[in-house]
Amino acid sequence: MKKKLPPKLGPRLQRAFRYAAKWHDGQSRKGTAVPYLSHLMAVTSLVLEAGGDEEMGIAALLHDVVEDCGGMPRLREIRKLFGARVARMVEGCTDSFGEPKPEWIERKKDYLRHVKHADAETRLVSASDKLHNVRTILADYRQDGENIWRRFSGKRDGTLWYYRALSDEFGRKPNRITRELEIAVSQLERAAGSSPQKRKSPPKQSLVGAPSRQRGR
Repeated sequence: MKKKLPPKLGPRLQRAFRYAAKWHDGQSRKGTAVPYLSHLMAVTSLVLEAGGDEEMGIAALLHDVVEDCGGMPRLREIRKLFGARVARMVEGCTDSFGEPKPEWIERKKDYLRHVKHADAETRLVSASDKLHNVRTILADYRQDGENIWRRFSGKRDGTLWYYRALSDEFGRKPNRITRELEIAVSQLERAAGSSPQKRKSPPKQSLVGAPSRQRGR
């Protein structure tokens, strides 16, 4: 069997890192002092470890910049600077393109419908994003308990429902990342005293988070 060579990572990835650092400057993970850039770096690492190439790594670095830092004008800029393939993946990871954002529950249901038809590259970047989110939520839950749900627009029930639904959808086409996502979601459910069966339907209430420079999951 021919040994697979690592992807070539060059100046374009470095430029994307600087671009992400510029637009996410001053942002932190919701409810914490953790710089938001750390999340983008972690997602990029997961994508590259799962076999993604340089452009997939770039998309991982930029996956939140459209949603959080400018909407469609930012997407057009990404397309110009980094190409159509990167822009397609970033667009596929974006659940809203302007302010004010639609209600949380509607955004998440729309994104679940969207991701069903996304291409494999976009699904890998998106699943890597969700995997890092769930691992972080689980670590924070083990440390801070039920108080963490106050950070999230979906609160406890909405957050657990959303990640279970995402894991089930991504699991239809399994790979390294989707399998790890299933493990992480199951661990979070057990820690929170929930179960997959209870998470099949979204919560009935519409929940809206207040605008913040702190970005959430």
